[in-house]
Amino acid sequence: MTLIKSISGIRGTIGGEPGDNLTPLDAVKFASAYAKWLKNASGKINPVVVIGRDARLSGSMIQSLVQNTLVGMGCDIIDLGLSTTPTVEIAVPKENADGGIILTASHNPKQWNALKLLNNKGEFLDGVEGQKILDTAEAEDFDYVEVDDLGKVTKIDDYIQKHISDVLAMPITDNESIKNAGFKVVVDGVNSTGGIAIPQLCRELGVEVVELYCDPTGHFPHNPEPLKEHLTDLSDAVKKHKADFGITVDPDVDRLAFMDENGEMFGEEYTLVACADYILGLKKGNTVSNLSSSRALRDVTEKHGGEYHAAAVGEVNVVQKMKDVNAVIGGEGNGGIIYPDSHYGRDALVGVAMFLSLLSRKRIKVSELRASYPAYFMSKNKVQLVKGMPVDDILKKIEEKYASEELTTIDGVKIDFADEWVHLRKSNTEPIIRVYTEADSQEKADDLGERFVGELNEIAEQFK
Repeated sequence: MTLIKSISGIRGTIGGEPGDNLTPLDAVKFASAYAKWLKNASGKINPVVVIGRDARLSGSMIQSLVQNTLVGMGCDIIDLGLSTTPTVEIAVPKENADGGIILTASHNPKQWNALKLLNNKGEFLDGVEGQKILDTAEAEDFDYVEVDDLGKVTKIDDYIQKHISDVLAMPITDNESIKNAGFKVVVDGVNSTGGIAIPQLCRELGVEVVELYCDPTGHFPHNPEPLKEHLTDLSDAVKKHKADFGITVDPDVDRLAFMDENGEMFGEEYTLVACADYILGLKKGNTVSNLSSSRALRDVTEKHGGEYHAAAVGEVNVVQKMKDVNAVIGGEGNGGIIYPDSHYGRDALVGVAMFLSLLSRKRIKVSELRASYPAYFMSKNKVQLVKGMPVDDILKKIEEKYASEELTTIDGVKIDFADEWVHLRKSNTEPIIRVYTEADSQEKADDLGERFVGELNEIAEQFK
């Protein structure tokens, strides 16, 4: 059982003992801390908070606990009910709210849930503000209001439709071209809120939809992380129904992956590449992804005359870098698309509209689109360390050893070789170093990963 506290919120498994898992007591404590921070940040006695959740089994319970705790702290609530992470993010500024909470553990299995915390822009909190909430929760330093000052709850149950309408109205969404293309797709909604949002969006764009696991029961039919090994049913369905491609999302609909007409993965890394290719074809500009994302984005960006920039891992870091360099699109290699003209958050609905627009204009198959991009292959490994071992010192040794190479040290150590790269970064929650590599063949990526796992283990031996 696990409880992970970070600047972006609290995440854990349901049940067990308080402090070690996401129990009702933990949910109440962190909701209370967020409410206190929000009252201080907004200067309001009754700040407004937007709340939405994915369909996981514990969602209703956690929402009741969090929502009524906020009411007890004097916050007014806008309850979106079943929703998506990007839907809550756009709702916060639309409703002139002071903050938002998304109740979802993203791609984690059904026993997990989490509180994701937003500011008044509908964006994740930065490190400074997030730490204030963690400190307040740890100290249990909060006071609840008296009965006359309790907050109020307002329910709005059509925000997914509002979100869809916004996506359809984006100037970059080529509604006519998509409708004329006559696409047929299979959508795997992993029995969460993507099963509501994605089929509805596609149908309003004139796309024929075959639904697979689109009933938002919270009973995930497979591991909800949208990786190839979890999506055999989608692959079979795409081939069975002779669909043009498949679409899958994670439970809170901020990660997006595609499958081609042959039932083969387009590649999560290439979701952002394709969407950036489309946007950069409409307007020149810069792009951003995190250090562990594919080099293919850099190649596509430079092909269009823009500049690529890398950010530290984490959505809040990508967003800040996008603002710094005025990027026209950015995101993460896990299938997260961030389009500033919509909002600064990963949004699978926006990504679907971009992908459909690109494909309808190019008039090619999804497999042909994938083949048009640079071919890179990734390998992901980790080095297990003894607890208490000086991870920063180990990474410093690597940095010194490869000082003559192109290095980036804003988040661990990334070494860019001519035809491949390796990114070494420490975990925030366990004593491991993650080893991500990319090359122009899977064999080279795997070999590079094994090489650096070996080097890290050798250096670690020196600190035992």
